[in-house]
Amino acid sequence: MGLTIGVDVGGTKIAAGVVDENGAILARTRVPTPADPQWAVGAIADAVKELRAEHQQITAVGVGAPGYIDRGRSTVLMAPNINWENEPLKARIEDLVHLPTVIENDANAAAWGEFRFGAAARHDDMIMITVGTGIGGGIVIDGRMHRGAFGVAGEIGHLNMVPDGLPCGCGSKGCWEQYASGRALRRYGRERAAAEPVLGKRLLELNEGVADTITGSQITQAAEEGDQLSLDVYEELADWLGRGMADLASLFDPGVFVLGGGVSDSGALLLDPVAKAFETYLIGGVHRPRADVVLATLGSAAGIVGAADLARQI
Repeated sequence: MGLTIGVDVGGTKIAAGVVDENGAILARTRVPTPADPQWAVGAIADAVKELRAEHQQITAVGVGAPGYIDRGRSTVLMAPNINWENEPLKARIEDLVHLPTVIENDANAAAWGEFRFGAAARHDDMIMITVGTGIGGGIVIDGRMHRGAFGVAGEIGHLNMVPDGLPCGCGSKGCWEQYASGRALRRYGRERAAAEPVLGKRLLELNEGVADTITGSQITQAAEEGDQLSLDVYEELADWLGRGMADLASLFDPGVFVLGGGVSDSGALLLDPVAKAFETYLIGGVHRPRADVVLATLGSAAGIVGAADLARQI
């Protein structure tokens, strides 16, 4: 199969691209995600039509959408950020663009992109962890995307790490993403700077002396400058990530963990302490092989590339 279109649907934007069989993006477009969820389907279709106008040989469409997708990869069971519920997205898009279409969870699509053409390309078993405002993920086992019996596997950000811990947007308490995400990084930095203003001097300087609005980028900047408190904040985040990854390794035994999402842009600041924490918490320690821990390489293109490649499996 030749060219396909991959669509990455986010809460604020819809990004789409024409992708060849080698994972190269030949053309792109992006539009704002409409506030009205019923208009979002039309916006996806419009993006596909725009790209198809210049590439007539498109054979299929893959859509990476947030939320729970049914096992048949056709219906969005729930997508809180877009307010979809039991949305028959596959059928509606096919009616508008007249091309075979597959729907996949957006984190799964990104994981598949990294598996096929990115950081995990030489592995058969991988887990991708997207560390952004929350935590998302995708799991590949024996070269196949693991979706589970109902299609909703891979929601790793909501593993319960702390019984009766911090409340999560999902309605539960103590979810992993409350302790190991970009939101957690900001919270650690703000709390430490407020409690220890002498040690937090650099962070406070970067934010005009105000602790409770310190940003993740400011924490990263200070850490890159060698600020000890900011480095400690990254260590705390990494410790929680390593704990969860060790649990996932016990369950799935992947060959590689791929770290993606906005926080992973900090590079070695995150990667090195995470790899160390993972090794510390891994059951069996030196007596078992350890998965590689690497950074994602496709960046924001991963969802487009992965969705487009999954469309070739229709």
